[in-house]
Amino acid sequence: MNNDTLPRYIHPDAKIGKNVVIEPFTTIYGDVEIGDNTWIGPNVTIFDGARIGENCKIFPGAVISAVSQDLKYKGEYTTTHIGNNTTIRECVTIHKGTADRLKTVVGDNCLLMAYVHVAHDCIIGNNVIIANSTQLAGHITIGDWVVIEGMVGTQQFVKIGDHAFVAGMSSVRKNVPPFVKAAREPLSYVGVNAIGLRRRGFTDEQVANIEDTYRIIYVQNTNMSKAMEIAEVELEESEERNKIIEFIRSSSKGIMRGIS
Repeated sequence: MNNDTLPRYIHPDAKIGKNVVIEPFTTIYGDVEIGDNTWIGPNVTIFDGARIGENCKIFPGAVISAVSQDLKYKGEYTTTHIGNNTTIRECVTIHKGTADRLKTVVGDNCLLMAYVHVAHDCIIGNNVIIANSTQLAGHITIGDWVVIEGMVGTQQFVKIGDHAFVAGMSSVRKNVPPFVKAAREPLSYVGVNAIGLRRRGFTDEQVANIEDTYRIIYVQNTNMSKAMEIAEVELEESEERNKIIEFIRSSSKGIMRGIS
């Protein structure tokens, strides 16, 4: 049977770009925008407020822009934004925002593997990979180039910095600074994500700057406020050092523990 003869529901008000493929048994609500050359697989549901970019792939069973599970949500107008070239695999759920941020965002060039859940008001950067069955609670912020392995649970309001790597089956209860590898229970610093950084074009000098900064912060087991002072005085100023210090100082939730 030709797929074109099988049922699907596309609201007449939905804005569908050029060369978009929408497979059978998919439902698309009216307040939806889908960019050019995007593929929407069968049995996908895209609710009001979804803004989906170009060249995306959304696999069967995914639910995009569903109403938040937050009991404080009172029906305010909110949205869900998915960037260009992003792949959403089977049975991923992404909920729209609430009054906090008014939107949930997944950036460009991301891969969300099967059964990932992205709750309300999460902001995910570009080039992020989130592996199977990882669960993001509400209000989480994830930087660019982050890799989160499978079956990770993240507490609400957590922040994960750029280029961080979080090992599978971890529980993330505190902020994870940029450029690090995080593992163990409770979640701890286990080194700098040097391999990932070099793959993305970081020089040996830049990686060394990062390692020197975290040596003071985590390896020397100094009081955190004192470690910040030492890093600023003893280390030559660099973009990497400044980003780490700024992230930690702005982390009211606290950061994950160091080496024990």
